[in-house]
Amino acid sequence: MMATLVLGGGCFWCTEAVYVRVRGVLDVESGYCNGQTVSPTYEQVCSGRTGHNEVVKLQYDPAQVSTRELLEIFFVIHDPTTLNRQGNDRGTQYRSGIYFASPEQAAEAQKLIDELAKAQAFDDAIVTEILPLANYSAAEDYHQDFFERNPGQGYCLAVAAPKVAKFRQTFVRLVKD
Repeated sequence: MMATLVLGGGCFWCTEAVYVRVRGVLDVESGYCNGQTVSPTYEQVCSGRTGHNEVVKLQYDPAQVSTRELLEIFFVIHDPTTLNRQGNDRGTQYRSGIYFASPEQAAEAQKLIDELAKAQAFDDAIVTEILPLANYSAAEDYHQDFFERNPGQGYCLAVAAPKVAKFRQTFVRLVKD
């Protein structure tokens, strides 16, 4: 049985670069969700006027990796305390979000956020939105597997590669062989 979870953690190139390396994740697709425009372009999303978020859609095998583990990775590889921003990327399209496919995923996300808040895992409050997935569309082909195809590109070296390294170091048991 395969499950789907959609996550917005800033630029989708960086988030995708991590999740393609997670054991049990069978497919990762960069896309846009939870905005008003049907099938928006990258340029439209970047304008901030469509309401969409840059996201990755994960198809995964819950027998190999749990929703909880995917969410734990998510909270390590991005800053869930900055509203509409990740590093130098600013705008509503870079907001922290968990877009669920089932009520169980929503409950798991809220439970983890509550635990992180109680443990004071971050200096500031978590601003990650938890919403049902709506109006999803895949990003253009040139965004798919961007890090894999452009590892020497400046943004990839400066932002994506450190996230991948942090994942590999923190979640050794979940790294694909």
